[in-house]
Amino acid sequence: MAVLSFLVHLAGATLFLLFGVRLVRTGIERAFGARFRRLLTRSATAPRAAGTGFGLAVLLQSSAAVALLAAGFVANGTVSFALAMAAVLGADLGSAFIVQVLSFRVDWLVPVLLTLGGALFLNADRKRLRQAGRIVLGVAIILISLRFLRETMDPIRDSAFLPAIAGYLERDVITAYIVGAALAFVMHSSVAAILMCVTLVSVGALPVEAGVSLVIGANLGSALVPVWLSRGMAPAARRVPLANLGLRGTWTMLVLLLVNLLPVLPWIASAQPGQTLVNTHLALNAALLLAVPLTRWLAAPMAAILPDPADARPDADPEHRSVLDDAMLDNPMLALTSLRREVLRMVQLVERMCEPVMELYTQIDEPRAEAVIHEDRHVNAALDGVRQYVSRLPMAEMSRDQRRQVRELAEYAISIESAGDTVVKRLVPRALQKARDGVKLSAAGMAELRQMHENVMANFHLAANVLVSEDLESARLLLVEKTEMTGRERRSRKKHLKRLSRGETLSLDSSNVHLETLMALKDLNSQVASIAYPILVRHGQLLETRLITELKRVGED
Repeated sequence: MAVLSFLVHLAGATLFLLFGVRLVRTGIERAFGARFRRLLTRSATAPRAAGTGFGLAVLLQSSAAVALLAAGFVANGTVSFALAMAAVLGADLGSAFIVQVLSFRVDWLVPVLLTLGGALFLNADRKRLRQAGRIVLGVAIILISLRFLRETMDPIRDSAFLPAIAGYLERDVITAYIVGAALAFVMHSSVAAILMCVTLVSVGALPVEAGVSLVIGANLGSALVPVWLSRGMAPAARRVPLANLGLRGTWTMLVLLLVNLLPVLPWIASAQPGQTLVNTHLALNAALLLAVPLTRWLAAPMAAILPDPADARPDADPEHRSVLDDAMLDNPMLALTSLRREVLRMVQLVERMCEPVMELYTQIDEPRAEAVIHEDRHVNAALDGVRQYVSRLPMAEMSRDQRRQVRELAEYAISIESAGDTVVKRLVPRALQKARDGVKLSAAGMAELRQMHENVMANFHLAANVLVSEDLESARLLLVEKTEMTGRERRSRKKHLKRLSRGETLSLDSSNVHLETLMALKDLNSQVASIAYPILVRHGQLLETRLITELKRVGED
């Protein structure tokens, strides 16, 4: 019975720890997610890419998230393989650094963090303040979960159960290594897995030697996570996680041998047993940064292991092929699934068109601009396909709910096609005209446009999630983002007019460009966010009108 109680408490504390880590990551992604893309793509050298990866991992508390982000950029040609690998290696060290920060005993901070985080999350009107509250609450939950872990170990520490397992792991370092890798992989978070190991060693539930082997294995498990999550991506994207797994797998096995066969551990040991594990984790990842100069030599072997498909021409790209399946027309449920996938493909096409817009505003690249404009024909073709597919659906055989879904998907496909038109008929031509006329935007004005563009890119991801899941909370968040975008456009317009009133030359010369771009970005965001409306209407989450329905006469009480 004691063992069962221990396992239940351990599972609860572990899941609470994972929830805290996820809460912090969600808050940071929602507040700054789109900006991360720009930071990574602007890294021109390997050391800078490693530094960027370090910073992103500290913020996201996940090296796997950075690895997937870098892999996506390699797949679309935005970042080279060598720079992506440098970013991933830097992210591994950043993840180790956040373990050091969270391992400090600061339980006295928990009430302060809960009060501050709860106040911000529940009462703040601005998005970033609310997400800051979410982040602070997440940190508080992590600290509480670690305390729960320590308390969970107390009743069973002196029993025969835990010492037997601890002794076995101490004697069999290979098993401890595999258990650590499995723990990090199952939890999908090396930060959470290593914090758990640090806590167990700190309270004396595990010997230091077993904890070190577990931590080394957790480093292998953290490299397995992005390999697993990227399994459905293009070969070019999968090369980065696989190369990282090869490097980390080789290095962790070598470190395991060094630690257990040579007197290495005393050099990094600490008076506090838990800190010895953190030191091992930091040293392992810091030493792995020495491989950054070698990453460029891995590109050719990885391309040989994961070659591009023979038909990897632009028009053969899966993103340019319709996923509508006429064979499913006789099955309404499968036909709806096919239709939803096609609309999702349209969202991804327009997202890819929108991504380089701000780069075109800062440094014109006419071939790239023409490529974006050319891409719009695929969006138009997709809409035509959706219309034809809908016209062939057996609507008489479909339920009322299925007909509603068909109508909503068709309407959203029209909105997404309009979003593509906004990119190629308003934003890209404006960027080209700006370059031809030699117009320059002020630093403040450019920062405002870039911020709006980053928010639009983040909302593309959110809209895709809403399209697939029809999640009410996500739909509400998307509409909140739309409202905030309207407010952001209004504030930027006011700031621009103030700059004009001060007689700033750059603002005067670029006034038309700035104002028209603001309006285009706001309209683009509205078109993308329109997927939220039918979901909110169905759940009674929208008012019929924002107008006051009854006006009192002047002088009436």
